[in-house]
Amino acid sequence: MPEVIKFAYLYEDLMNTYGDSGDVKILSFLLKEKGYDTQVDNISLDMKFNAFDYDFIFFGGGQDFEQSVVASDLQRHRQTIQDYIEDNLPMLCICGGYQFLGKYYETSGGKTIQGLDILPFHTVYKADSRMIGDTEYKTEWGTVKAFENHSGRTYFDDKSKLKPFGEMVEGYGNNPDEKQEGMRYKNVIGSYSHGPILKNENVARAIADKIVVSHKERLANATK
Repeated sequence: MPEVIKFAYLYEDLMNTYGDSGDVKILSFLLKEKGYDTQVDNISLDMKFNAFDYDFIFFGGGQDFEQSVVASDLQRHRQTIQDYIEDNLPMLCICGGYQFLGKYYETSGGKTIQGLDILPFHTVYKADSRMIGDTEYKTEWGTVKAFENHSGRTYFDDKSKLKPFGEMVEGYGNNPDEKQEGMRYKNVIGSYSHGPILKNENVARAIADKIVVSHKERLANATK
């Protein structure tokens, strides 16, 4: 029987816009090529969650209302997510899921949604300039082409700790001023790229390789 790689999909029923669930399907396909089966668990409202039960965590995007619902539940999982991130394990967060890793997000209605405050960045809504359209940017794994649709502008509060995922060629990315897309910290990627982002096979295969490493380490730790 093939080994099973376990994915946690955070709030799949609430945070899944513009084809984000396709990222999970693409990774499952690539891991199947490598000889693994995948188990995808939807971690939603009021459910128990231990990040270290999983080899990979995915967190998609959502609208303001869904994000406000998720925000009130998500804080329960702050410590386990922070520990997972600091243990250098792989996580991909898109749009709203990316924003939640930071300090806060100011919504279109002027409300402040508290983030997990795990990483030093924040996001503010700007009604006069929605950032929408095709994007292209350069990453350590090559060129990425995707789609963005957000009014939130994300700013790093500690640029010595966080690095951008990519440098913009076309589009806005985190904000219209810095021409950078997304965030890298250890093995966590945050991005505004929908479409889904992992239609870019170069990025998808790089993340799949990281997931296999995570899986092998989890199994090794379980036998100690």
